[in-house]
Amino acid sequence: MGSFGNVSAEAYARFMGRFSTPLAVPFATVGLEGVAPQTRVLDVGCGPGMLTRELVRRRGAAAVSAVDPEPVFAAATADACPGVDVRVAAAEDLPFGAREFGAALAQLVVHFMTEPVRGVGEMARVTAVGGRVSACVWDHAGGGGPLSDFWRIARRLDPDVRGEASLSGAAEGQLVEIFERAGLADVTQTVVESTVALSGFDDWWQPFLLGVGPAGRYVATLDESGAARLESALRDEFGEGPFTVTARAWTAVGTRV
Repeated sequence: MGSFGNVSAEAYARFMGRFSTPLAVPFATVGLEGVAPQTRVLDVGCGPGMLTRELVRRRGAAAVSAVDPEPVFAAATADACPGVDVRVAAAEDLPFGAREFGAALAQLVVHFMTEPVRGVGEMARVTAVGGRVSACVWDHAGGGGPLSDFWRIARRLDPDVRGEASLSGAAEGQLVEIFERAGLADVTQTVVESTVALSGFDDWWQPFLLGVGPAGRYVATLDESGAARLESALRDEFGEGPFTVTARAWTAVGTRV
């Protein structure tokens, strides 16, 4: 499974947590629909616990388990969610027995899995027959992700920029294909959205300097003049005043057979 390396939980929360925290509300609704209230649920690739906290709010800590391959993220989730069973593990090798959960959810994780089909297959393995497996990935390919405007401007200045559009699950239909290859049945696709209000350009831009994810790592590769040029182009695009960012994510839901 992909790694965030030496990124701190606080840096991740400042950069992506501002978008993934509100996204967790509609995604949890999708992922828990029809799931019996007495069953346990699993958050795969929990990061610092954005989705985990929402699952705890709905189900209670004793019914929630979470895993992440980064020890610092797992520790942050354990601190934020006392009573949750939090373990260090990759999606491709979950440390649970077969059919332990009524639902397994992966928020903004599949595109960072080293082997997405295997990772989703593991989610299916630990889910009870008839249980629900769900995942969501930002619409990077369709220009609907929270960083899509960043990549669009970066590519205008540097045509060789790769961005995140080619990541697994980032385009319409790709998550469905991954789910079906993993053996899930009755796979459906939906869209969930997240809207974030920002006080101004600097509020939006500063977390890009923390080195988080592909965007943060790209900014870190720029020299001083390159970074200033990118910041200036982005500032011209967004303006200085308050603005909102609405982002959408593709969601796939399947049934364990």
